[in-house]
Amino acid sequence: MGTYVSNPVKRKKSAYTTLTANTTLTTADRGNTYLLDAVGEVITLPGVAAGLNYKFICSVTTATTDWTIVAATNVIYGSAQVAGAVVAASAENTVTLVVAKFLPGDWVTIESDGTNWYVEASVVTTAGCTFTAP
Repeated sequence: MGTYVSNPVKRKKSAYTTLTANTTLTTADRGNTYLLDAVGEVITLPGVAAGLNYKFICSVTTATTDWTIVAATNVIYGSAQVAGAVVAASAENTVTLVVAKFLPGDWVTIESDGTNWYVEASVVTTAGCTFTAP
């Protein structure tokens, strides 16, 4: 019988933080997962830097205003699966999670390579997530 060796794996326990107000993220927040409440707010991303990544999960239906994730410049690229359709982001600066359409379990991840932000999302309701540039 052969020897089985398992490579050691480092796991980071996710730090869950509920956001309830406008928030400016920092590099120290990298890797965190944020639960979004029913009152939409503005989440401001730090400047791009390799290795930064954040996840946002809807914990209750967004009821009053949109949640927005904002970059300082038009450097958001990627896509979201929204009600089965692909919604593309190309040279955008804002991800909008739409009131009453961003539902519990919907999520967005965003990460940087030091030049751009790359977004990936899954939203079940039509028009629940949009991307814009000024």
